[in-house]
Amino acid sequence: MKAAVFLVASAVAIAQSPAPPAAMMTQDSVNVFRRFSADRAKELAFYRDAIGLLPLNALNMPGGGQMSLFSIATSQFKFTSAGSGRASKSGDVLDVIGLRVFTFFFKDEDAVTRAFTTHGFPAPDFHGPQGGRHAMVSDPDGQWCELVVGYDPPIRFELGATVKDLERSRLFYRDFVGLEELPAVEMTDYGKTYRFKLGQKSEDVLNLWAAHPGAAVDNYTAGIQYVVRDVDAVDARAKANHITITQPLGMFGQGLKTVWLADPDGITNYFAQILRPNRQVNP
Repeated sequence: MKAAVFLVASAVAIAQSPAPPAAMMTQDSVNVFRRFSADRAKELAFYRDAIGLLPLNALNMPGGGQMSLFSIATSQFKFTSAGSGRASKSGDVLDVIGLRVFTFFFKDEDAVTRAFTTHGFPAPDFHGPQGGRHAMVSDPDGQWCELVVGYDPPIRFELGATVKDLERSRLFYRDFVGLEELPAVEMTDYGKTYRFKLGQKSEDVLNLWAAHPGAAVDNYTAGIQYVVRDVDAVDARAKANHITITQPLGMFGQGLKTVWLADPDGITNYFAQILRPNRQVNP
């Protein structure tokens, strides 16, 4: 009963607050960040050589360290080393709460297998019907990637998050963030799954499924970045709806203003606005 009252009250508050962040996105899809504790060269080689993401120039981080970036269509995957003493939790998808699965789509099964084996990674074990065969593989840090073959769409990906309370997480991503909800599906391995488009013009998808009772929590390893035109409005909306703010509104390096929020399970959703330098006007 208390949960139902919370959902109704939250829906009213969200409806009365500023426009949803998804409506302010300036990219066609979100970006994804990933912290890892494995050997850096092996981790990056996996996503570059086996998965086939396109490397971009690395960035030096404020305060030290480096961020490695990869492009996938209109999105970026961003990789940084985990902090000292921080190791990723691994295990079955439903046994750990957090952003758990990256799904990548490919046309040719043989080509994917060849990319893995020629670069020293085990051959994926594909199964399922033609036109939708898939394999689960773990990256060098023990985190899951799903490979789906037999499709010929534009390059795209899906994210899979294991959550404690499906309805509460659904409310966050649908009503607070403002992602477009797709029809729910029943997945063989994960049960009832809520699905959301990760951008107004994107085919990328966020999947939410329920954790097993007593699941461990890893909300540190991966998260979602939204590039928006007005991060101050996102901050105001978060405060109006009592969303947990993990890093307050402020500058992140030069030219980037951010606010970092947590979903109901503590998974990072951070919002960034690229600030344009003021143009000098000649007198």
